[in-house]
Amino acid sequence: MYGDMKILFLILTYIIGSISFAYIVAKVFKGIDIRKVGSGNPGATNVYRVSKPLGLLAFLCDTLKGFVPVFIAAKMSPSSDLFVIAVIFAVILGHMFTIFLNFKGGKGVATGCGAFLAINPLATLICLLVFAVVLSISKYVSLSSICAAIMLPISLSFFGCSNEILVFSIIVAAIVVIKHSANIKRLFAGTENKI
Repeated sequence: MYGDMKILFLILTYIIGSISFAYIVAKVFKGIDIRKVGSGNPGATNVYRVSKPLGLLAFLCDTLKGFVPVFIAAKMSPSSDLFVIAVIFAVILGHMFTIFLNFKGGKGVATGCGAFLAINPLATLICLLVFAVVLSISKYVSLSSICAAIMLPISLSFFGCSNEILVFSIIVAAIVVIKHSANIKRLFAGTENKI
């Protein structure tokens, strides 16, 4: 019975992850399809280019949708890192491949931030600090996101986590970098948009 509840929770988490707040916020407050403006990516950064307050709102909502299910999962199963990992994976997967937008979602940075914030706040805050510093210097959100993602497993290793969480964080960091492959090409070509 408890196993069935976990499976149901994972499915619900994927659905929650699939809620594209960037799309909703842009549609409700600006009447636009965020996929048809800017970079075309349904993420908080693209909304930020349209409206800074709305971009921040989308970022906050995406962070919360990552935080809440993982926080609950950690309380449900405090002795099982594997279940927590599965929940993190489900919410990030939902964000990146949302069922509501033909499986084309954002890049998972804000949602991943919220998810890891729920299990290791100090390590995640260091990643946010790295993000902020790189952004203030470079003005590139993509580069800041990549640096923060790479910092995740490094900071987790300093603040104590299980080997399973550490390995999974490396996988998440790699996925985030891969999702930014087009941005990386534009960064090298000097054609990436600044914030």
